[in-house]
Amino acid sequence: MLFVHYPKCSTCQKAKKWLEEKGAEFEARDIKLENPTKEELKEWHQRSGLPLKRFFNTSGMIYRDMGLKDRLPEMSEEEQYELLASDGMLVKRPILVTNTKVCPGFKEKDWEQMI
Repeated sequence: MLFVHYPKCSTCQKAKKWLEEKGAEFEARDIKLENPTKEELKEWHQRSGLPLKRFFNTSGMIYRDMGLKDRLPEMSEEEQYELLASDGMLVKRPILVTNTKVCPGFKEKDWEQMI
């Protein structure tokens, strides 16, 4: 499993602790140091079955500063992937990636089914 996180994020810290307590084996990746690529984001989005908007960190400062709430609906998927790949702080975190599923954001119930 791949655990994509931002170490200073309290939700990410909680999720990492939860994974460790469950004895899950995972590779941790700092989203600020190694932002997901456009190709990874496309693949993760498709595997997740979720709307692409769920991959945006809608509570982040960059999201608000760029006015993305109003801009996203007018952007193509390709433009949204480009934007997400441009800055890890735009991406919803943590993200748990397995061979078959991808889940952005930490919800114990959803993650329980994945590990």
